[in-house]
Amino acid sequence: MSSSSRDRILDGALELLRAGGTVSLESTARRVGLSKPGVMYHFRTKEALMLALVDRVMDGWDAQMARRLSAPPERVPAEERLRAYLDWCLSGEVDETDLVMLTDQRLRATLKKRWVARMTPWVDLPEDLPAERRSRLLAVRLLADGVWFADAAGVFAPGPQERARVRAVADELLAG
Repeated sequence: MSSSSRDRILDGALELLRAGGTVSLESTARRVGLSKPGVMYHFRTKEALMLALVDRVMDGWDAQMARRLSAPPERVPAEERLRAYLDWCLSGEVDETDLVMLTDQRLRATLKKRWVARMTPWVDLPEDLPAERRSRLLAVRLLADGVWFADAAGVFAPGPQERARVRAVADELLAG
C-alpha cells in the first residue's frame, strides 16, 4: 500500500468524524473500502490512527499559520506567532474535525498531549516577558482559542462584525 492509501485512510477517518461517526480501525476500513488489515498496515492500533489524525489536523493548522509569518515560527517573536494564530482562528477556516483530540474518551489524555506538543510552538510565551505583556498576550491567545472553539463546535460562532470587533480588541492588547 502506498502513502496515498495512508492519506485516503486519514481522509476517510476525518469524514467519519465530520459525519458524527465513531472512528475505529473497522469503521475507517469500511469507509475507505479496505480491509481492517489494510488499515492496520499503516496504523497498527486505533491510538496510532487517532494520533495521525491529530497530526493531520495540526499539519493543516501549521501550514495556514506559517503563511502568516515573516519567517519560520521558531525565528519570530511570540507576538507574531500569536497574531498568526489569531488571524487563522478569526478566518473561519476551522471545522469540527479540529476537535479530534476530544473525540475518543479512552485516548483523550494521549491525544491532548500530542495536541499540546503541536500547539506549544505557536502559543508558548517566554518566561522572561514582563508580567503585563505576558498577560496581554495570554488574553489574545484566549480570545483566539474562544473563536476557534466556537467555530469548531458550531456553538455561538461570531459573525463577521463580531470578528472585526474581537480583532480590534486583540490588536489593542497586542499593541500594549
